[in-house]
Amino acid sequence: MKPFNGTVLVVGGTGRTGVWIVKRLQQHSIDYHLFVRSGQKALELFGPEVIDKLTIGSLEHADEIMAAISHADAVICTVGGNVTDPEALPPSAIDRDGVKRLALHAKKGGVKHFVLISSLAVTKPEHPMNKYGKVLMMKLEGENEVRGLFGEPGYSYTIIRPGGLIDGPPLQHALIFDTGDKIATGVVDRSDVAEIAVLALFTPEAHNLTFELIQSVEAQQTSLAHYFTL
Repeated sequence: MKPFNGTVLVVGGTGRTGVWIVKRLQQHSIDYHLFVRSGQKALELFGPEVIDKLTIGSLEHADEIMAAISHADAVICTVGGNVTDPEALPPSAIDRDGVKRLALHAKKGGVKHFVLISSLAVTKPEHPMNKYGKVLMMKLEGENEVRGLFGEPGYSYTIIRPGGLIDGPPLQHALIFDTGDKIATGVVDRSDVAEIAVLALFTPEAHNLTFELIQSVEAQQTSLAHYFTL
């Protein structure tokens, strides 16, 4: 039996974390649909079998969002503004306005659970990252919209605030969870963030929860679900 019955819309599925989310959904035999800016990139990453699982578009456009949402029972959003690219859209357009637009139309479209991957330190306006388009402040505004819309009865959300994202295989480290944005710094594998995001779909203890996440010592894990109850 699938742990989640329905289709998960992965927003930003061709990004480095998004690719891992797709892999972990596949590992759990959960159906998915991708909302991406480049269909060609999606085909290069995942192969021709995803051609019927694609909606091409941008968070700038409500009609494109609605086309993607029509395939979704839940959403995992892993988008983020590229602050190192001067030609990219600013964080205000992606991390704030884009996430707000996505959350609003997801709720209108009948989505019941929204998982947002945000960032450590979003509540700290003095953080150095805010020198670049106030990126963390923009992420917090996006978070607040998700909490407001999906914190209502009959809906649920999970907001994950990972530390610095690094590349490595999943389930190879102990994790540290906390709430209240008290973790000052740390790193975590994208693969584990993706696994946590997928588990959040069907783990009741993860619903209506905002938490920070970094990795600790090397220690092979059989599951990450128990971290939601620590």
